[in-house]
Amino acid sequence: MSTASLSRDALIPRRPDRVGRGLAMALAVHALLIIAIAFGVSWRSSNPAGVEAELWAAVPQIAAPKPVAPEPTPQPVVKKVEPPAPPPKVETPKQEDAQIAIEKARREEQKRKEEQQRRDEELKRQKEEQQRKLAEAEKLKKEQADQKKREAADAAAAEKRRQEQLQRMAALAGDGAPNSTGTAAKTAGPSASYAGRIKARILPNIVFPDSVSGNPQATVEVKAAPDGTIIGRRLLKSSGVPAWDEAVLRAIDKTEILPRDTDGRVPSSLEISFRPHDG
Repeated sequence: MSTASLSRDALIPRRPDRVGRGLAMALAVHALLIIAIAFGVSWRSSNPAGVEAELWAAVPQIAAPKPVAPEPTPQPVVKKVEPPAPPPKVETPKQEDAQIAIEKARREEQKRKEEQQRRDEELKRQKEEQQRKLAEAEKLKKEQADQKKREAADAAAAEKRRQEQLQRMAALAGDGAPNSTGTAAKTAGPSASYAGRIKARILPNIVFPDSVSGNPQATVEVKAAPDGTIIGRRLLKSSGVPAWDEAVLRAIDKTEILPRDTDGRVPSSLEISFRPHDG
């Protein structure tokens, strides 16, 4: 039904028998509208489209204009920005593990330094010990060499004095000369008691603790200077006991000077026999 048609009909008076019909149609249309609205609200998420309904009323009415839904406000397009990729995760030791490692390294370094110091001190001690031993060996060697030199010098000096003394004694020996082949200073021999006096002078100097069987005899030749100084002795006949022979010779050396004879002289050479049990 067009608007022109509707306006014309509105101007024409309706008959009274058509009021009930119009009211019934209006109620039916409202019922259908309510059902449609309820159904649309329950089963649709979008807004229901506008519904045009033709109302019939006793008084002509002009339908209201169809409401126009406002255009939706355009939403700004937000561009999604991807966050930057996180840096690669670097595995780092925990602070506690790092501290333990540092402490361990420090202890090992300290231990290495102490060990090196101990080795250096040991090498130093060994070197000092070697130097000390070398110094002691050199000192001992020098002392031994000096001792040998002193002994050689003393022996040479003693031999020189002995030779000088022999020469002086030979010069004082009356008619005895250094090249004389006689056994006495003069033709006359010693007195009968002179040998006993010599033995009495030598026997106290004999040191012989050993015991021997029998009474072996050792015969010794003794040479003396005119003043009685013993200048030589030698074993003419062994007793068969070397220890007794050596004891007799040592006793003669220890006696050093022989007594003078009754005439005041000392024979230049004489033989004397000694036995262990001589009284």
